[in-house]
Amino acid sequence: MAVKAVIWDYGGVITASPFEAFTRYEAERGLPDGLIRTVNSTNPDTNAWALFERSEIDAERFDALFLAESTALGRAVPGREVLALLSGAVRPRMVEALKACKQRFKVGCITNNMVTPASPGTSEEARRKSGAGEVMPLFDAVIESCKAGVRKPDPEIYRMMCRMLEVEAGNCVYLDDLGINCKPAAQLGMRAIKVTSEAQALAELSEATGINFEEELA
Repeated sequence: MAVKAVIWDYGGVITASPFEAFTRYEAERGLPDGLIRTVNSTNPDTNAWALFERSEIDAERFDALFLAESTALGRAVPGREVLALLSGAVRPRMVEALKACKQRFKVGCITNNMVTPASPGTSEEARRKSGAGEVMPLFDAVIESCKAGVRKPDPEIYRMMCRMLEVEAGNCVYLDDLGINCKPAAQLGMRAIKVTSEAQALAELSEATGINFEEELA
């Protein structure tokens, strides 16, 4: 494939995965491992998480709905406590890889996010604290689910990015830490990379783009 664009997820790719914070939270409170992810994957198109990422409810309503959903699974977890776990640290090497890609290709970001102090698109102060203030301006195009009203894995959000970047899906590389979000990208013709670690992601991105990141980031 002739690569013309590299499209990035934000949380779990550019930043450390919030799943790490979820795991710590569950361990600290004696909750079953994976409980928060189980809540989020139950009724994934209509649950509190999905509604909030499409800005169909506010933070107060999310707090109540997530509490009800987790209680239905046997453990009560307030949604407001989950929101506090969402801001992960920026991964410097992934940012440098993004910059290297930008020198050669168009670069875009598709992020499922919520309008909270932790989201990269809220305010200048929030972006500065999260590191997003330095990262988000690097992208040629950004789609935030909370602003677009559509979220991954809906295929339309990937088509929207292709239109914004003026590229065909078959000329794109896509990185995401969730397989469920990589699947529709691949079905549209993108080279999808499921990010499980920084080293793995950079190795696969090197293969896909022809950029030797081991040398580029040395």
